[in-house]
Amino acid sequence: MKLPIIKHLVEFIAQNDQDYVLETIETLESLTEVPSLKDEELDVLGELISNMYGAVEVDKLVKEGMERKEALNIFMKRVLGSIDK
Repeated sequence: MKLPIIKHLVEFIAQNDQDYVLETIETLESLTEVPSLKDEELDVLGELISNMYGAVEVDKLVKEGMERKEALNIFMKRVLGSIDK
């Protein structure tokens, strides 16, 4: 996951609507089922999908009343914590 991408997507959600990102996730997930995709292409799709899900999670924290910067920090700590385990 890349924090700058998640920040950008969170801003996009704030300016537009979360539904755009959710529909894009569905589209990208559908593309992962193309049998002719190479591993590198699947990795890129996976990275995009995980960043989008991350932005949706951060947006959820912001909508629950958390400051965006704090929500981003908490989310990334949670991600890094799950990687370390």
